[in-house]
Amino acid sequence: MSLLPEPLRLPNYRAYWLARLASTIAQMSMVIVIGWQVYDISRRTMEIDDAAFQLGMIGLVQFVPLFILTPVSGWAADRFDRRWIGRAVLCLELACALVLFAATWSGHISLPILFTVAAVLGVARAFAGPAFGALAPNLVPRDMLPRAIALSSTAWQTGAIIGPALGGLLYDITPHLSYGVSGALFAFSAACLFTIGRVQRTAIQPGSPLKRMGEGLSYIGRNRMVLGAITLDLFAVLLGGAVAMLPVYARDILHVGAQGLGPLRAAPALGATLTAIFFSVRPLKTEVGVKMLTAVGVFGAATAAFGWSTSYAFSLAMLALLGAADMFSVYIRQSLIQLHTPDEMRGRVSAASTLAISASNELGEARSGFVAAWLGPVAATVGGGIAAIAVTVLWTLWFPELRRARTFDPPEPAPEKPPVAAGSV
Repeated sequence: MSLLPEPLRLPNYRAYWLARLASTIAQMSMVIVIGWQVYDISRRTMEIDDAAFQLGMIGLVQFVPLFILTPVSGWAADRFDRRWIGRAVLCLELACALVLFAATWSGHISLPILFTVAAVLGVARAFAGPAFGALAPNLVPRDMLPRAIALSSTAWQTGAIIGPALGGLLYDITPHLSYGVSGALFAFSAACLFTIGRVQRTAIQPGSPLKRMGEGLSYIGRNRMVLGAITLDLFAVLLGGAVAMLPVYARDILHVGAQGLGPLRAAPALGATLTAIFFSVRPLKTEVGVKMLTAVGVFGAATAAFGWSTSYAFSLAMLALLGAADMFSVYIRQSLIQLHTPDEMRGRVSAASTLAISASNELGEARSGFVAAWLGPVAATVGGGIAAIAVTVLWTLWFPELRRARTFDPPEPAPEKPPVAAGSV
């Protein structure tokens, strides 16, 4: 008997999982170094507040192309082969890694180069999210999907642990090395996707691309379960995200430098990975809505506690806790979205979900940077955590469908009443 979890026994899903793991390690390694280089270069000529503003801008630069392209990328994921979209995205990210490798190695790295590459990475992510998100349900049976989602999250979160630590370590050895390793990992990921054979899927109906894009938005608007799940993540993480401030905390509040930044960035992913591993073995089955809302509230409280902290050990603990709470929420939210969405809509719904995730991350980074420039990094982080708690309370009231969700499966439609016979009373 194989010791592998059920989804990983399927060759196509196993290749997908390896590609997701390797590409996430590469992405997170690049992200941590890009953020450090932006802040470090900025601090040579700027005060702390102005350098924090640059961290906010790097998040905004990544978000703008994703915001513009999301309707197109969602339609493309439903219209074209999702495997080929993923392969093209990984090749584009490989090119970005090579550009940063060459610029850093030659000593010509600069803010314009970093911002340009960040914008291109935003384009790649616009197409990656819908394609990868909609591809996973095509690789496993429906009853295996929650475990497959948990395993996919495990791959992502494991990469988010290894990536920052690896990026910081390699940067300390020699700055360009982290980009070289990221390039090799992107190449490996693309090779894994090329091994996935043709999969069965429900194709989008032919017609005007604009009409099909509109259908996706219309479906989300009608399905309050999907709408509530997507927007809960959007506003909670948009207001409560603390990741953008980590270089500030590492350098100027906790005083642990670049070497301490890696563990800070990896701590949320550690908590998230342990949670995802647990769910891949013991999938959640009951009272999923209430548990998701509770997890988002814990995320906000842990964020606020981290913001007040001046202890490195306590900060790591709070970051791990908020990561675990976020993963708890992600596992439930993604399972609800995928199982409440028909396959022919999954690309467009995944695009909207990706946009919400990116808005919460990139715009959240911009929000953190801008508020930190105005009020200071501590007030920005603590206030964001409190705001995330407030969002949880409001969504509990505004979207009762979320708190009433008992299981992942959509409710059975009510049986149609037989027609009343003529003349009956």
